[in-house]
Amino acid sequence: MKPLKGFTNLSFFSLACTRRAMRGELEFVLMADVGSATIQEPARPGWFAVWMQASRAWTLGMPFMCVSVGTFTAMYSRGVFSPWKYLLAAVAAMALQAGANMVNDYYDYVSGTDSPDWQSPENFGPGLVIQRGFLKPDAVFMGGIVSIVIGIALGIVLVGLCGWPILWLGLIGVLGSYFYTAAPLSLAYRGLGDFMVFALMGPGYVLGAYYVQTLSFSWSAFLASIPIGLLCSGVLQANNLRDIDNDAAHGKRTMAVIIGRTAAVKELRLSNLLAYLTVLFGVVTGQFPWLALAVVITAPHALEEIRLVSDGPDPERHNRAMALSGQLQFEFGAVLVAAFLLSHLL
Repeated sequence: MKPLKGFTNLSFFSLACTRRAMRGELEFVLMADVGSATIQEPARPGWFAVWMQASRAWTLGMPFMCVSVGTFTAMYSRGVFSPWKYLLAAVAAMALQAGANMVNDYYDYVSGTDSPDWQSPENFGPGLVIQRGFLKPDAVFMGGIVSIVIGIALGIVLVGLCGWPILWLGLIGVLGSYFYTAAPLSLAYRGLGDFMVFALMGPGYVLGAYYVQTLSFSWSAFLASIPIGLLCSGVLQANNLRDIDNDAAHGKRTMAVIIGRTAAVKELRLSNLLAYLTVLFGVVTGQFPWLALAVVITAPHALEEIRLVSDGPDPERHNRAMALSGQLQFEFGAVLVAAFLLSHLL
């Protein structure tokens, strides 16, 4: 067999290209005729790419969709829509999420909860820029603070446009984002992570986005916030199920650690079920249009997520469940948005 051009002295060449979900990188494996040479560390990404990875940009679709559901609920129920307020609210929510991600990665790393081995299956989720030497821990922490400050600045603009209720909602969002893992509260370490994610991304973001548009609250917006919050919490629940043993060993008392694996799977199953039942209730009571029932098309993803986490403590299956849970939240929210928009137009 002739050597391939550009790979002299190689009698066998194998190019294995496996996509690392939510990390945006390719792993190349080159096999030589004497032993093997494995190249698993790609070139250092550029400055922008590093910070996108540090912020876990792939998670920012969740707050964006939360704000979108609140905004289009307002369009459906009150017939109002301000694109500029929508943009401000969405970017502010994503900035707070990015800040929370970086502060969380910093505290989980320095506490030893996250493995220093970036290739560990248990490290699916964190930005991994610290583990891979792209950024120092203190830089990631400061990046989180800067991102939170950006969210605060945008929130102040919304307060000026919409009034004081946004200030109180914003304060809760900022404090929850920072103290999710930061001392002295460290809410995620005290079994409150699931509740905080539900409260902030559900009622917090959805009701806040609705108020930005209408300067009022409503039962339809509150109902819309419940399934969105439950599905956002489901992403964390899937993560905590995967990490249950590691978290327990490092003193991180997540809800999964407190109630045990079997009960935590039931918690996730109940969260998914309640999300769909809430939409059904909203339609029956006239708060949602009948088109909202189309969320049922996302049910196969919810069922597959439960199947994956029910198969035992296998990190790879739980990683697939985490990715699927994020996809489920986004698609469920997108169907609701489409239902509200189409019903308004028709």
